[in-house]
Amino acid sequence: MSTPITLDEFDHRLLELLQQDAGATLSALGEEVGLSASAVQRRIKRYRETGLMRQVAVLNPAMLGNITLSAVLVALERESARHHAAFYARMRGAPEVQQCYVLAGEWDYLVILATTGLPATREVAERLFGNDDTLKRYETRMVFEPIKLGLHLPTRPPVKRKK
Repeated sequence: MSTPITLDEFDHRLLELLQQDAGATLSALGEEVGLSASAVQRRIKRYRETGLMRQVAVLNPAMLGNITLSAVLVALERESARHHAAFYARMRGAPEVQQCYVLAGEWDYLVILATTGLPATREVAERLFGNDDTLKRYETRMVFEPIKLGLHLPTRPPVKRKK
């Protein structure tokens, strides 16, 4: 587990802006939050060095036209640290796995897959889940339409509004 870093008001505002547009100039970011471009640069460097932030290109799946999303619910047959570690490694190593969550309740995991069509989804699901005797069962649910795709994370609790 990573240790959370301490953030001040400038950090909160700067991180909100970076999540909206990581390509904004240092000057524009500084102007928006009330810091110099060099102060913004130092903060961004700290975010990267601590592992808080990394920069990637986020593609719009609608522009690609052939992306199929699916949600896979997974229940393990055998509950051991070794089996969970093997499952984690398999999920982290599969580029089609966009997200993977440990769940509470009837299912152990929720896995979000992104593939290039229904045949590819079937092949990936079989490869990742079909030949594993530690899995009790899995169910694949096709996503008909994404309502919201996002990567935005809150950096602080919401402000309580007065009634």
